[in-house]
Amino acid sequence: MSDPVLESLITTRVEHEIIECDPDLADTVSFCEHYGYRIEESANAILVAGKNEPKKYAVCLALASTRIDVNKTVKKKLEVRKVSFASPEEAIEVTSQTLGGITPFGLPSDLPLWVDSRVLECEKIIVGGGSRDRKIYLPPEGLLKLPNTEIVEGLAAPRP
Repeated sequence: MSDPVLESLITTRVEHEIIECDPDLADTVSFCEHYGYRIEESANAILVAGKNEPKKYAVCLALASTRIDVNKTVKKKLEVRKVSFASPEEAIEVTSQTLGGITPFGLPSDLPLWVDSRVLECEKIIVGGGSRDRKIYLPPEGLLKLPNTEIVEGLAAPRP
């Protein structure tokens, strides 16, 4: 069986390290605490969905220390009146990845990937691995090799 995430990493020749992890510790805070990574270098990929029909989707990648600006930036970029985080079922169906492990790698080619500009300020980031049993550690510039990537200023803001 093919693995779109690993195929994407190979095809794009992104420098990376696969970090195996306990699926029960895949959530960002638990993972960072247990494996010794910093929240400030951890980035979460979250599927957002416009409420209009036909539905529009995008994956937003932002540092775990920030919060995605769904009500302004995302809504404006999706060009919809209402937007929300996709349901778990939608996230699995649209990305073909496991909830809690969604990654920028191996996404459908027509699905936009919006990366908050703060992500590129990190030396390295850790992102989901497409499933809950692995993460991917890489220089953030590697994201620029993905065909559907757009760097977005103000996609996320620091958490209060």
